[in-house]
Order: sequence, then C-alpha cells, then structure tokens
Amino acid sequence: MSESLATYIALPGTAEAAFNHWYSVLGGQLNIMKYRDFSMEGMPFEPDPNAVAHAVLVTDAGQIAGGDAMDGETDYPVRGTAYSLLYTAGSVPRAQEIIDGFIAGGGSLGMPFAVAPWGGWYGQVFDKFGVMWALSVDA
Repeated sequence: MSESLATYIALPGTAEAAFNHWYSVLGGQLNIMKYRDFSMEGMPFEPDPNAVAHAVLVTDAGQIAGGDAMDGETDYPVRGTAYSLLYTAGSVPRAQEIIDGFIAGGGSLGMPFAVAPWGGWYGQVFDKFGVMWALSVDA
C-alpha cells in the first residue's frame, strides 16, 4: 500500500464553494462528496446532508483535501497567518497567474510577489475564503 500526505482544511460551511474556486484557479481534478451521497447508518452524528463530507483537489503540484466543519468545530478562524498553503509554481508567470486568479475571485494581496532574499520569488495572497496561499518559484 502506498502512502501519501495531503493538506486537509475544514471550512465553516464554505467547502463546496472554496474547492470549486480553487479548482477554477489551479485546475486539476476535483471530487466533492456530500453526506447525502452515502448511507448515514452508524454515523455518530447527524450532519446536514448538503454539507461536504470530503473533497479532494488533485493538481500536478499536489493535493488538498477538506470538508465542511461540523457544528461546534468552527471556533478556529480560517483567516490567519499561522498557516498557509505553499504552492511552488514552475515559473514566475504561472505563479502570477495564480495570484491574479485569487485576487480576481475576491481575494486580496497579502505580500507582493517579488524576488526574495534567498534568490527565488515569493508572495502571499488571501483567497475570498480567508485561506492564505504562499506562492513560491525556485531560483
């Protein structure tokens, strides 16, 4: 059996919109499953059938998984700088395209995308859901 590691993010009822937005900016393959899509028998809680149980966006760069947080699990803010999703793009134009896509979709620039002290390029953008995306291009 092979192993994998993916980022998982629980969103406050916005998982479907967030994953569709990320797909529109990053491309790849998107799979969204809602609780209504499978049997609830034996579940220890009763979620909203329209809530996202599990979503996965697979891109050439990696994958992101997530879903809607259950009631009582939303006491951590989504927007913050304690974490970010680091996307290392293959070129400066591709990184700028991603940044522009998040801003055009309602996001905001966190740190201008520019040459970093270590010789590569780096910048930050918050998407419209409050998730901070750090964009990097190796020197």
